[in-house]
Parts: sequence; C-alpha cells; structure tokens
Amino acid sequence: MSTPTFANRSIDRRDFLKFSALAGGGLVLGFYLKSAGSAFAAEVVKPATGADFKPNAFIRIAPDGVVTLVSKQPEIGQGIKTSLPMIIAEELEVNWKDVVIVQGDLDAAYGGQSAGGSRSTPNNYNEFHKLGATARTMLVEAAAQTWGVPATECRAASSAVHHAATKRTLGYGELVAKAATLPVPPTADVQLKDPKDYKLLGTRIGGVDNPKIVTGQPLFGLDTKLPGMLYAVYEKCPVFGGKVVSANTDQIKALPGVKDAFIIEGTSNLSGLMPGVAIVADSTWTAFSARKQLKVTWDEGKTANDSWDAFTAKATELSKQPGTATVRKDGDVTAALATAAKTIEAAYSYPFISHASIEPQNCTAVFKDGGFEIWAPSQNPGGAQGAIVSQFGVAKEKVLVHLTRSGGGFGRRLSQDYVVEVAAIAQKLNGAPVKLTWTREDDLRHDQYRAGGFHFLKGGVDTAGKVVAWQNHFVTFGSISAGRGNDTTMALRPGSGAGLDGDQFPSRFLANCLTEQTVMECGIPMGPWRAPGNNVFSFVMQGFIDELAHAGGRDPLELRLELLSQKSGGNYDAARMIAVVKLVAEKAGWNPKKFPRGQGQGIAFHFSHQGYIAQVAEVTVSKEGQVKVDRFVCVCDVGAQIVNLSGAENQVQGSIVDGIGAAMFQELNLERGRITQGNFNEYPMLRMPDAPAQIEVHFLSTNNPTTGLGEPAIPPVAPALCNAIFAACGKRIRQFPLSRTDLRWS
Repeated sequence: MSTPTFANRSIDRRDFLKFSALAGGGLVLGFYLKSAGSAFAAEVVKPATGADFKPNAFIRIAPDGVVTLVSKQPEIGQGIKTSLPMIIAEELEVNWKDVVIVQGDLDAAYGGQSAGGSRSTPNNYNEFHKLGATARTMLVEAAAQTWGVPATECRAASSAVHHAATKRTLGYGELVAKAATLPVPPTADVQLKDPKDYKLLGTRIGGVDNPKIVTGQPLFGLDTKLPGMLYAVYEKCPVFGGKVVSANTDQIKALPGVKDAFIIEGTSNLSGLMPGVAIVADSTWTAFSARKQLKVTWDEGKTANDSWDAFTAKATELSKQPGTATVRKDGDVTAALATAAKTIEAAYSYPFISHASIEPQNCTAVFKDGGFEIWAPSQNPGGAQGAIVSQFGVAKEKVLVHLTRSGGGFGRRLSQDYVVEVAAIAQKLNGAPVKLTWTREDDLRHDQYRAGGFHFLKGGVDTAGKVVAWQNHFVTFGSISAGRGNDTTMALRPGSGAGLDGDQFPSRFLANCLTEQTVMECGIPMGPWRAPGNNVFSFVMQGFIDELAHAGGRDPLELRLELLSQKSGGNYDAARMIAVVKLVAEKAGWNPKKFPRGQGQGIAFHFSHQGYIAQVAEVTVSKEGQVKVDRFVCVCDVGAQIVNLSGAENQVQGSIVDGIGAAMFQELNLERGRITQGNFNEYPMLRMPDAPAQIEVHFLSTNNPTTGLGEPAIPPVAPALCNAIFAACGKRIRQFPLSRTDLRWS
C-alpha cells in the first residue's frame, strides 16, 4: 500500500506515537516504532519544544493545526474508522475539517483491537471521551499559562482556545509547543462535555475512506503492494480435514512465471493451517493459471461421506427422542400441552451459509531475520499475531501486524486460516514478500460457516389465545473438543453460533417452557456469522410466536406485547423491548387487516449484542409465488447516543438487506464431505430488484450505555419478512432459503 499522505506531507505510520498507558489517571508519553532499520526495533523519544503535541497514543496535533487521530479498530465496512475518532474530536473541540484519520496497526498501546460482537463502540466509547477531553484540558491550560489568566476563564471551541474577557484566541497549532511541556492532568480534573452540547456526535458524517473507495485508491488487503513481491495460491482438500498424499509440484515449478510449488503438511485445525499445496508465481494470474494444472492425490479422511441429506434425516430421527442436554426447563410443559385449548407442532430448519464477503480472503507476509511482518484485512489482528506465534514458535515481538481495510467481514475475518497460510509460505521463501489470494471458490468452499440447524417445536394456547406452553428440541452441529479450564475431557460441543442458551426469548417469559439440544458431530468448520446464533434463532422463535398467535386468533403485535409483559429475568429489559415494539408499530402504521390478499405486514423483534430491535416488513406475493419486499421499518434502542447518524443508518439498512438476501437465496449443499457451490452463479446474493423499495430507520434514545450496531439489527429481519409473507398468502415459511417453500396461491 502507498504511504499515507497528510496535508501534502508524507508521514510513515511508524512515526506515530504508539504507546500510552493509563496509570494513576494519566497518560504516558514516549514510545515509537522506528521508521528505519529493523521492523521490530523500537526507541523511546521525548517531546521537544516546537514538536507536535502528542498527549496520548491516539492524538497528534501539528504546529500548523492539523489534527491526526488514530483509529485502532479494524475497519470492515462498519464505519468504525470514522465514528470512534468522532468521539475524540467531539471532546477535543476540533473542527472535523481539520482532522486526518489514520489506521493504527496492531499495538498493545491501543488496547483491544478486534472488530466483532458489536463491541468496538461500547468497549471504547467512555475511554475515547476521556482521551479527547484530556487533550482539550491540556490545550486550555497551555493557553491560560500563555496569557497569564485562570484556565477557568478560557474555553475551547473550533480548534482553538478563546478568552472572552480579552477577546483573545489561540489556535491549537499555536499551543502545541506549550502543551507538550505540561503534565497530563489526573482524570478527576478532566471535565467531559454535557451531551446537550455535542456538535459532532449524532450528526451525519461521511466515511473518511469514501473518496478513496469511489475513486479506486488502494485501501484493502488486496491492494497491498511491496517491492519484489511474489504472489501465491493455496490448494486445500475439497473435503474438510483431508490431507495431501502427493502432488505434481515438479511439473508446476517448470511452468513459466512459477517461482516455487511445495506441499505444506499443516495441522488438523479446521480454522488454522490446514494441509495443502502452495504455488508461488510472479503474478496472481500466473499462480491461478498454474493451479489449473495442479494434480493432487488426497487422503479425504473420515468426513468424505457426510452430506446435508444424511444430516437432515438424522436430525428428524433424533427429534423423536429426548434432547441430550436440557438448556432450560420451567414448569411442566407436558401437562400444559395436555390441557391447552389448541396445540401446534412445527419443524424449522436452515442450512449452512457462507460469509461471502466481496473481498475474498487474502494476506501479505514477509519472513525475515526470524520474524514475520503481516499486512492483513483481519477483524482480529491480535488473534492473527497469536496464531503465528503458536504455529511457528516465534516470539510475539517478532510478529508485526499492519491493518488494512477489509472488504467485508461479518465474522469471517475473526478466523486466522488465511493468515497462517501466507505465513507458512513466507517462511518457506525466507525473505521475499508474498501475497496470498483466495479465489471465490476457495472462499465459498473453505469458509468458517454459519451452522445449519433443526428446531422441532410444540406450543399450546388457552381459550383466550394466551401461550401456555413452549417446547423446542434444537438439533444442531458440533465437533469433539477438549473441555475448558481444568477440564481436559473430550466432549461433543456445538459449533460457533450453534449453542442455544436458556435466555433466548420467550424463555423466562413463560411459566411452562422446555428447551433441549442435541448435537450431531460433523467435520464442517463453523465460525461466527453476523449476529451469531441470533440471526437464525430469531427466525425460529418469532416465526413460531406468529404461528401461536394465528392458532389463538390473536393479533401478532398484541400477543408479543402480552408475552413481554410477563416477568422476565437475566439481562433482558422487557420495558425497553416493549418501547421499541410499540414505536415500530406506530411508525409502520400497524394494521394487518388493511392489506388485500397478496399483500401483508409482519412484525418481529429481538435482543442481541445489547441492542433492542423491532421491525415491520410489508411485502407483495404474486399468485405465481414471487416475493417483492415493499417496505421495512426498523426501530433501534442501542442506548443514549448515536455516534454517527449516517453510519448508524447504514448499519441498519445493511443488516436489513443482508438478512433478506440470506433468507431468500443463500444455502450451501454438502455432498461427499464437500461444499458443492463455488461461485455467485450458484450462491446468489441479493440484487437491486429484490431489495426493499423503502427502508425506514428510527432510533429510540434511552438512558442506557451506548452500544454497537453492526449485528443487533439483523436477527428480526428474516422473521418479519416471513411473517409478512404468511399474512400475504397464507404460506408459512419454516425453512431457508425461501425457494424451498412453494409460495404460489390462488
């Protein structure tokens, strides 16, 4: 990647302040990575008079007034590279036009640097306010000392400090020399702004990378370019867990432009360095072309006979038995079902799906002098560093990780398989930088998938249509793994996103509720997919609630509010959910009876990642069974403050589009232990004509901590859509994708 340029001045990233620590309420100055010589060296420097003002690792103010803020979290499209610096800028009282944002590389100075679980905002919100306020306090003190007046008579605004009594003003650039000599004030002396005085937070700010994105400038992992760089591909067994027996590497090495080809033994870790064959060439195209002539004999292993059809049949058989684990049991479900006025049974299922991020997995590495330097579009750079340390036995200080922008993540880039693969290739080359690029087929067939699952439900309502019983036997997928902590026994445990906890609604809200789980062993690698677990659990729970409402002759909204009014527990705030449900009904003009046959309204809500979200969908279903999503209305309660309104709306709109696409089109089939789909012609994504004609997003501000938005808006999408389809044509959707259900009506 090209060196970033700030205000026409080229500045290497390693010149930036890289270390700070909170100690006694203060921030410590002074640690830099050296920009010359070894990539792994460091030096301590002291601020000099006239130098930039660097009160902490995240802020740099130059004498010309340019303010540079470091964004430490990985940017994967969620907008965090813009929103987190906005928090600092708000407290710093700096004009946004004066701000330059740079991506911070992996460094302990920044604290946690992963992007997952919608934690970037809540983990940093309060501390970033303190960072900005501390720097502002120091600048105000510098101006006060310069003028010989009390700091209480001065105020910061618009990148300057003002003294009203004498009408004097000093810009931040004029104060950096003085401010750099001041001690960092204790936290107790730093006053945060009153939210009512915010000028930046809550406004719409465009993404700082937007101009580069729309003009095609280098930002992403695939854009990484280093002098003398080579290009690699990596062929793995199409069956998960398979090993290399032999390969025609000598023939491949003889091809024009191919620099090397070799077998990597790998490990049995499905999310780590799997066995395979690497091809290194002078261009990506040459490597791709050579791969077409690669012939590998594989030991496909024990999962070569696995298939989705076989798993489906096994799940149905297991559903007739008690679950192997009781997740939650309240009351007596059997007795309640026996006395219910009406009972219903339903089987819900959903397939494995891929993350399918538009930028396939890629990474660049160089191995030199016993250490690694990595350029990674990773959601978890610390995990990438740790994986290399573990796999290759090098010291942590010998692994330098640079963060590039990612072309989508959705949980996929929390795994480190592509990182350790390129590290293994770079170690073999010993000195030459190399970029590993996966093809789309690699990406779909070697993902860390969202787990498939099967839910077998029973429910009962009384004569008034009130829910009196709920039973769910969840059959899902897992693998044999060691226990946690001191427990070294081997057990069959659910895969990522396949573990149903006892607090999933409507648990805790019903007197008679039973949730059981049975895990089927499989060799399919599973990883977090946007709002892990919740993205499908909501489809099941909110869909079956709709079925119970229909069975009891109840309005779906009315029944949901009745359920929420029951006593709850855990970390679920029913009052917050009631508020968003009522508001979304108001904003959507909830009235299912107003729609003619072929059109319908559906409602759903879900709590995940500390966000309370309710949605209403409106659809049209033609007599031929074609679905058109006309409108989506969403209300979100993610706490007291929306940081960047533009970014927040983008996250919710993207969640709705993503959720619709997954529900309507996406599925992966497993045959003979391998994924059969390879590209978007077989794994379609949502296109413009299928997107909602109208999406409305509303935020309900509450007196609660500010939380994230990357994930909580996606779970209610699918059930709201499916409930609207039922209202339109009377066809109940119990399996994904929608194409598996005949929606024709007359």
